[in-house]
Amino acid sequence: MGAQAATAEVSRLRARLEQMQGRRLDAPVLPTLPALAALLPGGGLRPGAAYSVAPSASLLLALLARPSQEGSWCAVVGMPELGAEAAEQLGVDLSRLVLIPDPGARWLAVTATVADVLPVVAVRPGGRVGDAETARLSARLREKGTVLLVQGVWPQAEASLGIDTPEWSGVGDGHGYLTGRTLTVSVTSRYRPLPRRARMLLPDDTGGVAVDPVGLAEAAPVAGRRERMRAVG
Repeated sequence: MGAQAATAEVSRLRARLEQMQGRRLDAPVLPTLPALAALLPGGGLRPGAAYSVAPSASLLLALLARPSQEGSWCAVVGMPELGAEAAEQLGVDLSRLVLIPDPGARWLAVTATVADVLPVVAVRPGGRVGDAETARLSARLREKGTVLLVQGVWPQAEASLGIDTPEWSGVGDGHGYLTGRTLTVSVTSRYRPLPRRARMLLPDDTGGVAVDPVGLAEAAPVAGRRERMRAVG
């Protein structure tokens, strides 16, 4: 297959994928913090899409920070340990944050209801979800243009965000205060054959998020393996 034919085939497949998913791959995205934007497909969170996020409160709040700052209302469902103070420290606008710590057994129905009215919803699943339920929620997300951030594995996610190798700083000679944490954030998606990863300060010494200036993997593709999501708070 020649270069022109290959390009035409790629364009045809992209158009077909857009038609099947009901959205364009280059559609506008919700902005995220610059350190995360470099890793995400399209440079942000795509309305109508679901994202699988490693079980890290810091990473989840970092994803909510910029959308809330830009005026998007956000909800967090099923995470009773997530506090407003931690959210504010990582840049989340508390005036646009709704916390539903214990939705009970009907967590999926609560999530779907909230997704009807708020543009960004984060949830920790309270149980297994069937294919039919997933399909119904996905259709609702596309209809409303809502971004869903799922703490854990989620079928047909737009992208999966994982973290690895955390290192805390600030303690010297066995005493002192923890002031920052460095870790690797990796993102895999359906649109990239290889994951992208970057070493980040999460949080940095100001409580925010920044790319580690001495990291060796700033937004670079990683060949040969996929990052596993690990439970790091």
